[in-house]
Amino acid sequence: MIAAESLKSRIAREFGTPSLVIDLDVVERNIARTQALCEAAGLANRPHIKTHKIPALARLQRDAGARGIVCQKVGEAESMADGGLDDILISYNILGEEKVARLGALLRRVTLTVAADNPTTVAGLPPAGLAAGRDLAVVVECDTGRERAGVETPAEAVALARDIAARPGLRFAGFMFYPPEGEKDHTQRFLDEAVAGVRAAGLEPEIISSGGTPNLMHLGLVQGFTEHRAGTSIYNDRMMMAAGFATLADCALTVYTTVVSRAGPERGILDAGSKTLTSDIGGLDGYGLIVEHPQARIAKFAEEHGFLDLAACNDRPKVGDVVRVVPNHVCPVVNLQDRVVAVRGEEIVGEMEVAARGMVR
Repeated sequence: MIAAESLKSRIAREFGTPSLVIDLDVVERNIARTQALCEAAGLANRPHIKTHKIPALARLQRDAGARGIVCQKVGEAESMADGGLDDILISYNILGEEKVARLGALLRRVTLTVAADNPTTVAGLPPAGLAAGRDLAVVVECDTGRERAGVETPAEAVALARDIAARPGLRFAGFMFYPPEGEKDHTQRFLDEAVAGVRAAGLEPEIISSGGTPNLMHLGLVQGFTEHRAGTSIYNDRMMMAAGFATLADCALTVYTTVVSRAGPERGILDAGSKTLTSDIGGLDGYGLIVEHPQARIAKFAEEHGFLDLAACNDRPKVGDVVRVVPNHVCPVVNLQDRVVAVRGEEIVGEMEVAARGMVR
């Protein structure tokens, strides 16, 4: 009797390596888990599509109960709107006449909200609402310790909210946070002061948005949020495993890659380098977890070479072996590929286009 061909062999034969492979059974389980966590906390679920960038998966999230989606750039939002998605939050400062004109065109098609954390951004946004013939909703981004973007004090948040509300073509919609996991008390004080300040000015925040997949474990600890934005939870990755949010069984995306060289007893080369797995190490040791050889390290990269350190392995891969790698950080890995291969268990479903890939503007 001829043995059935393994999924790894079929992926390598039909699609080649390196290939990004997603298990739709795990994807759907992860979508349901995120939705359930948000509902249990009384929050709307607004998933961030920057992780998968695929309208069909965003529609699965919507159909599971998500209220709208989050995009990081205008191009992502345009791609999602083309794919039938509505109620889109762009969680990023939008600057420049070309982008604002695209915002106006998009606002004519879908319900749209943008984030801002400075007066220069706010001053440039009114033409979008005026061109669309309806106000553009704007949330004030607030920083409570992550030190990325966002105003740093409640007073700044209130002042910017008043600025938004005073401009024709704009509407103050609320606040957006991406709180560090260990800053619950500071985030609560900031939120309470900002909400009290805008209400004293006669404004009401409709949206108070929190974010981050690791923060799904802490929903409800800060009172007053109305929704949560999580991206990575649809796939999960090695960073989410390290954070305690996910197990290996929760990782829906793996990179199928072939060992193409074993020039020394303790080293080898994968055909997945920095152009596939990215050099975003995420604070971890090595550049991914090899499922079949967890003691192996992807120690460094060239563009098309993943350098294996096999010193700690008793069972070492051979040239020609196909292995699966869980990326450290899945979001930039997806953005490097035009398509992913979709499977259910051991069955290949087909390819899915990463429609918003490369949408950095």
